[in-house]
Amino acid sequence: MKSSLRLLQKQFQLDPKFTYLNHGSFGACPHPIFNEREKWQRELEFQPVSFIDKAAQLLEWSREELSKYIICDKDDLVYFPNPTTAMNMVIRSLELSKNDEVLTTNHEYGAIERTWKFMSTQKGFSYKPINIELPYDDDQFVHLFKESISHRTKIIFLSHITSPTGIVFPVKRICELAKKLGIMVIVDGAHAPAQIDLNIKELGADIYTGACHKWMLCPKGVSFLYASKEIQNQLDPLVVSWGWDSEEPSHSQFLDYHQYQGTNDISAYLSVPSSIKFLNDNDWVSISQYCHKKVVEARQILLETTSTEAICPDAALGQMSSIELKIDDVNSLYKYFKKNNIEVPIINWNGLIFLRISFQCYNTMEDIHLLNKYLIKYLRGI
Repeated sequence: MKSSLRLLQKQFQLDPKFTYLNHGSFGACPHPIFNEREKWQRELEFQPVSFIDKAAQLLEWSREELSKYIICDKDDLVYFPNPTTAMNMVIRSLELSKNDEVLTTNHEYGAIERTWKFMSTQKGFSYKPINIELPYDDDQFVHLFKESISHRTKIIFLSHITSPTGIVFPVKRICELAKKLGIMVIVDGAHAPAQIDLNIKELGADIYTGACHKWMLCPKGVSFLYASKEIQNQLDPLVVSWGWDSEEPSHSQFLDYHQYQGTNDISAYLSVPSSIKFLNDNDWVSISQYCHKKVVEARQILLETTSTEAICPDAALGQMSSIELKIDDVNSLYKYFKKNNIEVPIINWNGLIFLRISFQCYNTMEDIHLLNKYLIKYLRGI
């Protein structure tokens, strides 16, 4: 494993002067996948009109490869530049009124949370976060959802892996619960693809969005939206273009409305098959399992330094972990790490301060020990 990891580390383009423990925010793209994007960009510039003419076929090929990887129908997928844009389209489309409620958690990503709150002011529906206390427990999580559902609950919205706390939620169990009650489930899976196993069909969500430019290692600007066939015709285009009221409609209104929204560089979308090949060729399931073990090990080191408790069981982690810090000045610590060439986020969440580490194939325990050394110095005021 160590020899293969050393070879993989050389594939990434990260600044070698920095210790990068923040893959969870923006990911990192290896040379082979980055080169694939550039290849598509060159083809676009070589014959722009011919390339655009075949864009629909190329996107279909890319969606088909992605659908095999995350297990769903290719025509239930469309690409978006990021999950925030995809979720804006979904949330703006939904028919919700003042008598309706969206049930969620207090662990959601800020940009999506703001979108829900903005639209609740426009349409009058209630956005109701459940307080998921720490330390986290799967069974308690499901119990809280059962107890919180009311006759007004029309939608359940939750993350698959939370951004601030790095916890893997039991989404399948929530989907099973919601299905029995006829409640729609929308999942923000930005962090899930290639960090944990993902089978969309088995999961049972009505809508699921995931980032390819995080743990799938794609270039920046490629994410996907899955929508079940029962939901697709409820989703309006975020940008109205040629697919709406089309003179030559395809077999899918969903694709017509959302796949083509004006001139766009689709090279990042076309790099997805290359990313999947890279993951498969390098036995990424084993890599992720290895990184999970290392993030658990790293968390224990940092918990001892901070004298704090784990916020969730090891089994509720993927390749990220958040460690509580007993500090007041978030910016000071972040700048301190930056000054010492360590890239790691410090998160202010619901009155708690977290250090969130990501462990990717290019990371080593030496990275963790370096982080821990500077954290000790900071906490001791050295």
